[in-house]
Amino acid sequence: MDNIPEHIVWEILSRIKKTSDRNAVSLVCKRLYYLDNAERNCIRVGCGMDPADEALSCLCIRFENLSKVEITYSGWMSKLGKQLDDKGLLILANHCPLLCDLSLSYCTFITDVGLRYLASSSKLSSLRLNFTPRITGCGILSLVVGCKNLSSLHLIRCLNVSSVEWLEYLGKLGTLEDLSIKNCRAIGEGDLIKLGPGWQKLTRLQFEVDANYRYMKVYDRLSVDRWQKQYVPCGNMLELSLVNCIISPGRGLACVLSKCKNLQKIHLDMCVGVRDFDIICLSQRSSELKSVSLRVPSDFSLPSLVNNPLRLTDESLKALAQNCSKLESVRISFSDGEFPSSSSFTLSGILCLIQRCPVRQLALDHVYSFNDVGMEALCSAEYLESLELVKCQEISDEGLQLVSQFPRLCILRLSKCLGISDDGLKPLVGSLKLDFLAIEDCPQISERGVQGAAKSVSFRQDLSWMY
Repeated sequence: MDNIPEHIVWEILSRIKKTSDRNAVSLVCKRLYYLDNAERNCIRVGCGMDPADEALSCLCIRFENLSKVEITYSGWMSKLGKQLDDKGLLILANHCPLLCDLSLSYCTFITDVGLRYLASSSKLSSLRLNFTPRITGCGILSLVVGCKNLSSLHLIRCLNVSSVEWLEYLGKLGTLEDLSIKNCRAIGEGDLIKLGPGWQKLTRLQFEVDANYRYMKVYDRLSVDRWQKQYVPCGNMLELSLVNCIISPGRGLACVLSKCKNLQKIHLDMCVGVRDFDIICLSQRSSELKSVSLRVPSDFSLPSLVNNPLRLTDESLKALAQNCSKLESVRISFSDGEFPSSSSFTLSGILCLIQRCPVRQLALDHVYSFNDVGMEALCSAEYLESLELVKCQEISDEGLQLVSQFPRLCILRLSKCLGISDDGLKPLVGSLKLDFLAIEDCPQISERGVQGAAKSVSFRQDLSWMY
């Protein structure tokens, strides 16, 4: 090993991705050990560190060029030893001068004090907090004041983050590009207005409200006025994901939908109040849209939607088909309820979208309007490469047999479909048309029936969902 040129050794190390393999290679000789120490820039640690502070300190001293650190305590129990606490973050701040990406998951012993220690990490640009219940808005504010280069912030189930002064500060700082807030109960849709001028730099926004607290989020008069009067510049937004949000006309997130000009990917999941008007305006402004995912409530999954005109219809799909000529990925689903929706998207609207756009990936979940006629129409879908059908109960073996005629289809996923059986897959057996076939929880399809239906097959049968 001593005679191998250093650049070749570096190349070898760079191609070893698994941590266990890297650890094994570093034990071969002293040269590899020291080169690995210098080259290793990321680690993922958690329950195995005991005592935690001493172990982390040793790792930081050994790997002096760490730039990415992930600490996760998923599945932690007290018998596994004490978790990392605020002192651990002080160790990171003191021993990892290159730290730019930090992820903390299920770190229940870390408080605002630890985040204040991290404020001295001037290179920190990405922070992800997943279920860190002792951290509050004050701790996040102290961190963002010190970390001037923060461009990505993800907060997931941070239940005690209530004040949002940190959001207002980030907006004025103008560095934030990626913001994700999921199931933080004390942060509502109306709070996002405080990002202010920071909207201009934002390229990715994910906002998810805890479904159990959906109706506790209300707009006060001041918040409504600010949304209506303040200009929300979303010109650089490329990806938008909203889950369980209330979208009211002329306020809140409806203002965001109407101002996105360069959006490429949108995901709306159980968002109450989205109108055809919102999607039509979006399609007219965001002609570069490539991916659309819509999950809407079934007619009786939310009592407030019965006879409510604020629902999406085929007009939304037709607007997307007319204005978004680059649309490649489409996912349409309805919430899992006893009654499917009968007055939202129809087969006509779905087919209009598929026929007019170069759709390569199509996923339909609980869409009862899609039947054998729809499968027949897909025979002319010249771009379709991947098809996923979940709980599409109107599709029979006759419709499934048409898959062999789809021009470019190579990936097929079927889940919880009651009307199809082994007979529907017979034309595919031995044809080698499909690269991958996945069958999950379809009661009439057997493991024997899928053999030879694709180059690679995945089969799972769990019928508990039926009972």
